[in-house]
Amino acid sequence: MDFKQIQELIKIINKSNIGELTIEENEFKITIKQKEERVQTFVTAQPAPVYSPGPTQSSQATLSSPAEPAPVAAKPDNLVTIKSPMIGTFYRRSSPDKAAFVEPGDEITPGKVVCIIEAMKLFNEIESEISGRVVKILVDDASPVEFDQPLFLVEPA
Repeated sequence: MDFKQIQELIKIINKSNIGELTIEENEFKITIKQKEERVQTFVTAQPAPVYSPGPTQSSQATLSSPAEPAPVAAKPDNLVTIKSPMIGTFYRRSSPDKAAFVEPGDEITPGKVVCIIEAMKLFNEIESEISGRVVKILVDDASPVEFDQPLFLVEPA
């Protein structure tokens, strides 16, 4: 079974309700498990406005409200995320003395290698499926990555 067949199996599993799939061929065995998504809800309470009389204790009252929280930087809608197709270790270059496959600002095309993910002593080249410009690299070099973890943000061409 080659890498492309494994990728196709993963895509099919993700689109289905199958929780786990194991395939055995000769000495090769692969198990694909679908990740359980846990939805977490966070509720934050706003403190009540505080009454603070003016400096002369006059009848004018000042209501102060808590400072506005800084807006969370949301991913712009036009960016595409390249995600990890497997669990492994993320590498930006083929060897420590070589240049990185891509840097922020680089143009990529379908088929261009953007990184390597090492899984079970196999180095798998991850190729872009889109053309565009790399906006951000979301993972540090030589870091462990999970299946479907965002790796790059790309502005499509």
